[in-house]
Amino acid sequence: MEDTKMETQPGTARLPSEAQVLEALKVVKDPEIPVNVVDLGLIYGVDIAPDGLVDITMTLTSVGCPVQDLIRADAEMAVGRLDGVSEVNVEFVWTPPWGPDKMTEDGKRQMRMFGFNV
Repeated sequence: MEDTKMETQPGTARLPSEAQVLEALKVVKDPEIPVNVVDLGLIYGVDIAPDGLVDITMTLTSVGCPVQDLIRADAEMAVGRLDGVSEVNVEFVWTPPWGPDKMTEDGKRQMRMFGFNV
């Protein structure tokens, strides 16, 4: 029996939206803080190119964060699973510096549940 499944031509894959990328990133957590990187306010920008390259600009809670490579790998894996994504590039920036004021209300609520005063 002949396979009638249509093949997707290069460049015709449906790209994820910024909201879908952010939702995918909600599985990425700083192992030292029980809140995801989106609700912590660590994501500064998402750029989705027509060829499926997703550039993520983010920061960490501290410059010397020992889990930077782990967070990068987790972010690349989470976003790389989305349909239409061909490659993920995570760039860490330090300006503006992160502070608790960058957290979402949901992130602050989660932190308070774990005993943090935010």
